[in-house]
Amino acid sequence: MAQQAVQKNTLYVGGLAEEVNEAILHAAFIPFGDIKDVKTPLDQATQKHRSFGFVTFLEKEDAAAAMDNMDGAELYGRVLTVNYALPERIKGGEQGWAAQPIWADADTWFERQQQEEEMQRIQVENQAAMRAAEELHRKKLAEERQGEKEDETEMKDDPMARAEAEVLNQSN
Repeated sequence: MAQQAVQKNTLYVGGLAEEVNEAILHAAFIPFGDIKDVKTPLDQATQKHRSFGFVTFLEKEDAAAAMDNMDGAELYGRVLTVNYALPERIKGGEQGWAAQPIWADADTWFERQQQEEEMQRIQVENQAAMRAAEELHRKKLAEERQGEKEDETEMKDDPMARAEAEVLNQSN
């Protein structure tokens, strides 16, 4: 299985007591640094959190300090498990799971679209240039053939040129 990238500023906090809500979780982790986000995913059936949550710090160093200090600590009589969080798994993508929501790469999608359009434009320009070059080449060949015909008519009148041409043909 491919190693999933760890999010160094998001912590997984497991072993939460039922009473712990996002505000309490925020209060427990704020001493370690500025918090960007706190989530406690709810169980759809019970509408209670599933005894774990995620705390996202602005700085990786703050997340590391929080993990060092809070892993194994007690909160509301329960021992916490604190680790770096793996990316959220959302259905879709490779092997049925995507590391990010489908809209997360919207900006890169637009960039890719622009790049593809640019590539197509360049391809069309190149094809046009190739056609122009081929046309030019055909014209030159036609002119050369015209010149050869003129040379042949000159040869008929020039016995020396005719003899040279015959020697060349025999050696080829």
